[in-house]
Amino acid sequence: MVLFLFFLAGYSQQPKTITGTIVDSNNLPLSGAAVKVIGKEIFDVADMDGNFSLTGVSTGDVFRVTFLGFVSQEVSVTNANEYFVSLFEDTAALEEVVVVGYGSQKRADLTGAISTVRAEELSKNPTGQAMQAMQGRVAGLQVVSSGSPGTSPAVRVRGVGSYSGGDASPLFVVDGMFFDNIDFLNTADIATISVLKDASASAIYGVRAANGVVLIETKSGRYNQKSQITYEGYAGVQRAQNVVKMANAEQFVTFVRETGSAPDISFINNAMQRFGRSRINPNVPDVNTDWYDEILRDAFIQNHSLNFSGGSENAIYSIGANFFEQEGILDMKNQYERFNLRSKLEYRVNDYLTVGANVVFSDATRYDPENGAWRSAYFAVPILPVLDPTKTNATPIPYANAQDLGYRGGQNPFPIMDLSENRNKLRNVLANFYAEVNLIPEKLRFRTSYNHNFESIESRQIRLPFFLGENFQRENASILRSNINISNQIWDNTLTYTDNFGKHGLTVLAGTSFRDESLELLQAGALNFPLSGEEAFFIDQSQTIVADLVRDDAREEFGFSYFTRVAYDYANKYLVYGTFRADGTNKFQEKWGYFPTVGLGWVLSEEDFFGENNVIDFLKLRASWGRLGNDKVSASDGSITSRPIFTALGDVRFSGLLTNSDFTFLKWEETEETNVGISATLFNNLTVEADYFIRDTQDAVIPVERPLIPGATRQNVGELRNSGFEMSVSWDVAISKDLKIGVNGNFATLDNEVRNLAGAEFLDAGTAEFRQRSIVGQPLFAFFGRVVEGVYQNQAEIDADPVAVANNLVPGDFKFRDINGDGQINDDDRTVIGSFLPSVTYGFNLNLNYKNFDFSTQLYGQAGNQILNRKRLEVIFTNDTNIDRDFAVNRWHGEGTSNVYPSAAALRKGWNQRLNTFFVEDGDFFRIQNVTLGYTINKDGSMPGIPFTRIYITAEKPLTVFDYNGFDPEVANGVDNQTHPIPATYTVGINIKI
Repeated sequence: MVLFLFFLAGYSQQPKTITGTIVDSNNLPLSGAAVKVIGKEIFDVADMDGNFSLTGVSTGDVFRVTFLGFVSQEVSVTNANEYFVSLFEDTAALEEVVVVGYGSQKRADLTGAISTVRAEELSKNPTGQAMQAMQGRVAGLQVVSSGSPGTSPAVRVRGVGSYSGGDASPLFVVDGMFFDNIDFLNTADIATISVLKDASASAIYGVRAANGVVLIETKSGRYNQKSQITYEGYAGVQRAQNVVKMANAEQFVTFVRETGSAPDISFINNAMQRFGRSRINPNVPDVNTDWYDEILRDAFIQNHSLNFSGGSENAIYSIGANFFEQEGILDMKNQYERFNLRSKLEYRVNDYLTVGANVVFSDATRYDPENGAWRSAYFAVPILPVLDPTKTNATPIPYANAQDLGYRGGQNPFPIMDLSENRNKLRNVLANFYAEVNLIPEKLRFRTSYNHNFESIESRQIRLPFFLGENFQRENASILRSNINISNQIWDNTLTYTDNFGKHGLTVLAGTSFRDESLELLQAGALNFPLSGEEAFFIDQSQTIVADLVRDDAREEFGFSYFTRVAYDYANKYLVYGTFRADGTNKFQEKWGYFPTVGLGWVLSEEDFFGENNVIDFLKLRASWGRLGNDKVSASDGSITSRPIFTALGDVRFSGLLTNSDFTFLKWEETEETNVGISATLFNNLTVEADYFIRDTQDAVIPVERPLIPGATRQNVGELRNSGFEMSVSWDVAISKDLKIGVNGNFATLDNEVRNLAGAEFLDAGTAEFRQRSIVGQPLFAFFGRVVEGVYQNQAEIDADPVAVANNLVPGDFKFRDINGDGQINDDDRTVIGSFLPSVTYGFNLNLNYKNFDFSTQLYGQAGNQILNRKRLEVIFTNDTNIDRDFAVNRWHGEGTSNVYPSAAALRKGWNQRLNTFFVEDGDFFRIQNVTLGYTINKDGSMPGIPFTRIYITAEKPLTVFDYNGFDPEVANGVDNQTHPIPATYTVGINIKI
């Protein structure tokens, strides 16, 4: 009997294979859930249908099931061979993934304003610039697109808080390294982007955090994850949209004849003599060039990413490569190519030591467009062809020259397009190495991290000669080369203590940070190298080196910081969060700055009086205050200058020396911000985040006039305010096993105001013709001009208005508002007529998943901003150019024809050419940002031998609705001086996971 029982016991311990399924509380499969047998090297990862398999287990073994955001569960192995495991959501675990400066924090414990966008959302936008994919996804984040390949968009968090710098971009932190932009990153390599919007969230970064902070975490593997190979790729075409329609030949001729300009009419006659008359209308030259159509092209775009990731119990890895190529829509050598390599490794040496490394290498080549071509195409008359075969003396190509018809400028954009090249080679190496020591398990850990970014920018500008006329030529072949090497190093050391005792939770962080930033520049230029091809594009092959273009420069900045953070909660309902950072720098005379912040939170839903209900699952009130710094202003500078002066005393001439000392004593600008907000979860799956903020920039650097001393000096005496309301709502629900719906939207307002200019009423920017003025009580850099009240329609209206009579106005001229009521119209009647900053931005996203199909769409828009249509107003400088079709069709050409547009003759009259509300247009727009439709093969893993494969098509920016008379209403500074068009992009892509 004893032997028999021993035999049964031994048989029960024989290894076997078990299978199972892992689902959530809605019985939906949890793909990617990790299953690990405790104490043994046996593990698996659930497939797309939640299925797993474990081989070599024995009865009595225990396997643990874990999945991010869910409570882990331990299951004992019995005689059964199949197991069904249901995991329940763990709110606390979900909250742990929220990234904050130098660590992470539970979302439920946040007292500041932080928004996070994950990889699956970013990957829907086919773009080479990661921040471009963020457009419309975060309330309070404004991303202004750039249509030029490889060029970063303008990024603003909660407005503009600096007068002098003009650089309102946030601080970008990539795996601990600081950057001014992240254009070198591959979007497919990013795991999350978190935007720290308020002072409570940002102040841990001190002197660089005034414009907000964008934290980027790159992708990594997971412990106990099977090796996985992922390929993501797409290819498509870009096409210019909303192309500005210019007047055709007949409209242009009609316009010119209505101006009554005898010289311009003679130019038309010259064109008819040179190129012949149109057979349709013999009063029009037989040329009808659409210059935008000539210079634009459909452009190719492609992206390919390959990633290997996985992990064992003690190590994780993620290795990837990416190739991205984007042609420009300007028909010249205009494109961007980038090749990236990335590796991220982490290894648990033992129970108390973990080490890791993250290296990103980026090698890009960007050929920038000749932006002057957009300007030339706008102004070029349609009665001029691209080529003129009669120009036998033209070299190297017989491009047409408008000067041959009598015009002052050559106008043709093709010589500068075809005979210019702007090449930039961009190389980035980001290396991050770290070690983390658990001094007291689960309580006290020390982390040291070294980050080094080396960036090389090699620029080459080539200008080849051409001759089209005495005043339309480029005599010399020229080359300008520059090499910029940038080295940034940061060494961080942090000590973090975490403890829970009773109802108390406490996390304390203390750390130091050392940074060393250096830049070296070497530049030289030369003339007349051999025209034998690119192999001759070198300075040593040139005949003449231009001494004035030789430049050798460098700068280096050091900084050292101390910082600390305390996060405390009581019973998960009373929250206190505080940070303090002391920043030292050699950039200013005042070496140290101190940046404190405090945040409070109250989770009402945890209170006993709140009670159980079926509506509000979670409700938190939060408030924060903090002080931040902005060192994106020029360093202190100054000089002692002297000049000789002469005077006569009697009949004797005396000489002297006048000496002037002009030094600036500057420090960083400081921003003080107050934020109040609410976080709520309703009906189990409706999440609401709302914030109101007031952000005051104190000690803003502005130019200040000095009594009795000519000129101005920069001083920290200005004050600006940005305030607004932000709201984000998201709703995700599984209607059934086959249908899931996700909806989220965001909305933000912004009020920008100049508060103090050191006693001055205003400060001017821009030229006198295109005046922008910062006035106390008004937005920064507001457009300042006259208000158009209509157009004079007839002579009786002229005779009845003393202003019109006094200024010899005629029907078709503008009627301006008398702002000060003195019965005259002059510069005193100028007022604020718009701001380039939108007062409202909004975004909306819809995601649908039905069986193997997925569909998503993203909408985006803004309102309340204005755009100065400078290209239309540049008639001030030259009036012998083309006009846009909008004006040609809608111009005033008789009583009642228009009360908005002036006449053709009026457009060329100085009275109508003052900056006014006709030239400053509304910048409101609504855009379908993205539409994606996909289909997944083997989604549930039921087809052996076939990998998970998703095929999709995408339309990026296919439709933009706006009234502005330009290519696109996205203009970073609000002044449209031939802004690069933003194309629509149509792609086909595929994702494969093995």
